[in-house]
Amino acid sequence: MKMAAKVARYLLGVGMVVFGANAFFDFMPPPELSEQGGEFLGLMFASGYFNWVAILKIAGGLMLILGRFVPLGLTLLGPILVNILLFHISFDPAGIGLGALFTILWFIVFWDHRTAFQALWTSG
Repeated sequence: MKMAAKVARYLLGVGMVVFGANAFFDFMPPPELSEQGGEFLGLMFASGYFNWVAILKIAGGLMLILGRFVPLGLTLLGPILVNILLFHISFDPAGIGLGALFTILWFIVFWDHRTAFQALWTSG
């Protein structure tokens, strides 16, 4: 399981850095979206909100790639992945594949570092 978690950590980290960097350097073509999905993403870009999300993707991804502060990287990327899944469920169900894959990778890495999150499951 350690090797699977390490591979998942690298894949998720690289994916987040690449997709985060794409927000700034625009090296991948945008996907075809529904009118509502396009409006939603357009507002996120126009407001500058998406730049902050991209910075968090890059930061979390680098933490995973470097193997430093992995629980913090997972904490940064978790809400982003939830939003990616919710966006695709709401606006683009056919494009959910990569978001689902990254979420599975996230859970594999999380399971390997679950002891860092133990305090979240205690009442106190």
